[in-house]
Amino acid sequence: MNALFSHRVIPLASVADPSHLGAIGDGLVAGGLPVVEVALRGEHGAPALKSLAERGDLLVGAGTVLTVEQARTSLDAGAAFIVTPGLDAEVVRFVTGAGVPIVPGVLTPSEVQAAMRLGLDRLKLFPAGAFGGLTLLDAYRDVYRSVQFMPSGGVRQDNLAEHLAHSAVFAASGSWITAAAADGSQAVAERASAALAVAG
Repeated sequence: MNALFSHRVIPLASVADPSHLGAIGDGLVAGGLPVVEVALRGEHGAPALKSLAERGDLLVGAGTVLTVEQARTSLDAGAAFIVTPGLDAEVVRFVTGAGVPIVPGVLTPSEVQAAMRLGLDRLKLFPAGAFGGLTLLDAYRDVYRSVQFMPSGGVRQDNLAEHLAHSAVFAASGSWITAAAADGSQAVAERASAALAVAG
């Protein structure tokens, strides 16, 4: 579990072209950021997760997990962590029961408190950018002092520093790093390195 939470930036990959997998994997490793959340969106998501997990040099998780069945399939494919867009108690219980870290998405105070009742203290704030992410985090920091958040949605290189500087944030998630895969592994590596330079 510490392996995931040692990273302050979690690159998100929504794979539309399987030919980009090499650039994503090689670029993240070369850039010093060997972790990726593979979104289970579209026909290429699940195969991409399995392919990247089989490399052995990346910490690979499944994102956009909506059901227990998706979680089970992802773990069987080698996912080392699970990220969900919303809070589903059944999915949380299944994944934690398997001994795997899960970062479920929350947005409202009711969802934060429901997650806390499930024993969680690291949550994804999604979609952060659409709901005044940093302002919302200011409010949550004062109320939910034991909870840390991973904002996702609207996080980019140019606002990464202010997100990571927030005391209620343990990591930030976004697709801007892997979005460079069409330009090759070096482009991904450069974005990964730039993100790491901000993360410190």
